[in-house]
Amino acid sequence: MLLQESHSVTFAMSCAIVGLSGCAYFYLSKLLDDSVIISVFNAITVRHLR
Repeated sequence: MLLQESHSVTFAMSCAIVGLSGCAYFYLSKLLDDSVIISVFNAITVRHLR
């Protein structure tokens, strides 16, 4: 947003300049804590060791 305020560029142009998609800019995480996902992945990797 600072880029748009200091220069007359559109939101899409601002995202293109910094290499960010519009979806990534507005993304909101659904989980506040990743520990559940991390523990599931760790359990899977322990079961499937090579």
